[in-house]
Amino acid sequence: MGEKPMERIEEEVQKTAVEGRLSCGQAFALAEKLGVKPRTIGEAADKLQIRIVACQLGLFK
Repeated sequence: MGEKPMERIEEEVQKTAVEGRLSCGQAFALAEKLGVKPRTIGEAADKLQIRIVACQLGLFK
């Protein structure tokens, strides 16, 4: 899969998030599902003011 339009990525992030939160594991799984880098999921989450939580590596803050 190639890069997806940001609108589609944001839509998927919004659907996956619960109460404005997305777990780190969900973010990585979503990135793999959509064929994008985890950073892209993080950028979409930031734009939507969705917090990425439960990240043991500290990749998302």
